[in-house]
Amino acid sequence: MTVLPADGLSLAADFPHPSHDQWQHLVEGVLRKSGREAAGSAAEEALSTTVEDGLSTRPLYTSRDSAPDAGYPGFAPYTRGGRAEGNAAGGWDVRQRHAQTDPARLNEALLADLENGTTSLWLAVGGTAGVPVPDLARALDGVYLDLAPLVLDAGDELDAAATELLRLCAERGVDASAVRGNLGADPLGRAARTGGAPDPESAVRWALRCASELPGLRALTVDALPYHEAGGSAAQELGASLATGVAHLRQLTEAGLSVEDACAQLEFRYAATADQFLTIAKLRAARRLWARVAEVCGAAGSGAQRQHAVTSPVMMTRRDPWVNMLRTTLACLGAGVGGAESVTVLPFDHALGLPDAFARRIARNTSTILLEESHLARVIDPAGGSWYVERLTAELADSAWAFFQEIERAGGQAAALRSGMIGERLAATWAARSGDLARRKEPITGVSEFPQLAERPVEREAAPAEPSAATGGGLPRVRRDEAFEALRARSDAHLAATGRRPKVFLAALGPAAVHTARATFASNLFQAGGIEPVHDPVTVDASTAADAFRASGATVACLCSGDALYAEQAGAVAAALRSAGARQVFLAGRPAEYSGVDAYVFAGCDVVAVLSSVLDRMGVA
Repeated sequence: MTVLPADGLSLAADFPHPSHDQWQHLVEGVLRKSGREAAGSAAEEALSTTVEDGLSTRPLYTSRDSAPDAGYPGFAPYTRGGRAEGNAAGGWDVRQRHAQTDPARLNEALLADLENGTTSLWLAVGGTAGVPVPDLARALDGVYLDLAPLVLDAGDELDAAATELLRLCAERGVDASAVRGNLGADPLGRAARTGGAPDPESAVRWALRCASELPGLRALTVDALPYHEAGGSAAQELGASLATGVAHLRQLTEAGLSVEDACAQLEFRYAATADQFLTIAKLRAARRLWARVAEVCGAAGSGAQRQHAVTSPVMMTRRDPWVNMLRTTLACLGAGVGGAESVTVLPFDHALGLPDAFARRIARNTSTILLEESHLARVIDPAGGSWYVERLTAELADSAWAFFQEIERAGGQAAALRSGMIGERLAATWAARSGDLARRKEPITGVSEFPQLAERPVEREAAPAEPSAATGGGLPRVRRDEAFEALRARSDAHLAATGRRPKVFLAALGPAAVHTARATFASNLFQAGGIEPVHDPVTVDASTAADAFRASGATVACLCSGDALYAEQAGAVAAALRSAGARQVFLAGRPAEYSGVDAYVFAGCDVVAVLSSVLDRMGVA
């Protein structure tokens, strides 16, 4: 169908209208050239990519990919946004997190953030990771409490922290109606973190007070980060948040609040990852799902979910942390396009300890650039209408709803946590993902791909211990880089003890045009485990390999070349390397029968297992 614009100019008039069948026929031809035979829908399926939660992304989306009606922004089911104007009026709330025990240093960081683009503050208060409650006044010195909304993360010290905050507001002449933010109570999230029993009494009491006296202050946060940080998928994160939200509604309504007032006390916190489309779909699906919960509870008009998105701690790396700036930019983009009202960009050095002033500056400026220079918030629901995004939103919502129902059948969120059901499901998901990470099916730039062994490490002051780390209970906290980080730590220890890193000799056969691709692949792979590749001389053969290996200082070697040269020379060169003392001889390529070759490295192999065994054989503790 040709669409004519208002001026009558048909931009596509001179082009034929392609059909879906024609496109599939072209796909068949491409597959045939690569040695694969598939026809029709099977050809299209061959180009699909399986992602988490059993979902898959297809190579082409059209109007045939139906999805439920997304409605309009500001109206049920709120898929397109909880407010009719979206973030177009003033952009999203730039909310920065601070976990600092020294009130003077915290105050300096808070004022710097507020003076340079941050619009709300998220504070860790009390416990081992936050500013002591008695020092809250010093930390907030100079902060205009009627202008800067505060979100607390006080854990077991909720009562003391909330009381002190309201005392400060009263002391500084801030009217109760002008107090804004969130007290951050989440007894179920706290239980997930620490493994303790949830105690909703304080949270309910503060919700009742906020509903009656403090209209701009919410009492509860439905924090989905514990499930994300334990390795959960997007659907599991959503399902756990729904179950937590429903549990809060039950407690608040039993205490006397209406469903509408109970919904108004909740803010939902989700992780935003570098997979921007999955982040967009997750936030849109979360609003649709919560709207359904509110509808079932008889409060359809109160189903607009308030969302706070935080760039994923799981994706942050300790090696080459500068790449985290790019990851958080993509995550922030996804959160903004997905319609989150508040966005926290974690500093790029978050995984290393307490962020410095430069890292905090880059974090807050990430939102500023997307808002002020990219004008990202000037379009309401910019992803709306994309066949891909709408379909992904619907499929993710279905998967999340199934997990939510599973939790409810187990007795609700508290019972599912107590029984270990949630922990087991998250652990299974993380185990599967860890396999993909180990095989580099999910690459980590700067860690499992393109590592830089010579780069000086970025060092930061250690951050205060978080609850689960302090108590040893609750759901684990995982990182994508953890397996490779363990390998690199072994290499670092070896360097500190001996003055040099473990080495592998790359025995490249034939001219550069033949061996460069596999030599580069092998070099990248071994460096991911902290093993330094030695590629000198550029090429060797059976007569020169032994002397070159001895000169390299390596204890293992890897043959690198094309299959034709492997057939001619691999056996002889491997024998020469062994005669020179090589403990292990690898070959870069698919497994085959080559004399003298112990193991193979290839795309899709378990890189973590290979590197771990190599370090073991090298005697690297």
